[in-house]
Amino acid sequence: MKPNSIYPVIGTDQIAVSRDFYTSHFEFDIVFEADWYVSLRSRSNPAYELALLDYRHSSLPEAYRQPARGVLINFEVTDVDEIYTQLTDSGLPMILELKSEEWGQRHFITQDPNGILIDVIQNIAPTGIYADQYK
Repeated sequence: MKPNSIYPVIGTDQIAVSRDFYTSHFEFDIVFEADWYVSLRSRSNPAYELALLDYRHSSLPEAYRQPARGVLINFEVTDVDEIYTQLTDSGLPMILELKSEEWGQRHFITQDPNGILIDVIQNIAPTGIYADQYK
């Protein structure tokens, strides 16, 4: 298979709130919008997409109509400190405060209105045992 696009679809009952969250804080634009589905595309790179789906919609098999859980979305950025300041100033909750990790990441974790974790990451040089694990 040779996909044209791959993107996550978050099952939620908070379509409008989630749409506003991603367009306000993570610079997505609306590509398509219905009351049960919103397709979003990154302003800075149109290859990055995200969608929101009312998990109760008939397009999902009935046995799978549940809100998303256990999802972590990574956003790799150039200046994580700047983004951290912007998002904390806007009042977003920090689940994990900004920190540098030995495995080569400086990052923090916030969450969207659905409880989906968002890990904002800047790659840094790994140290210790992790330095030799990269290929």
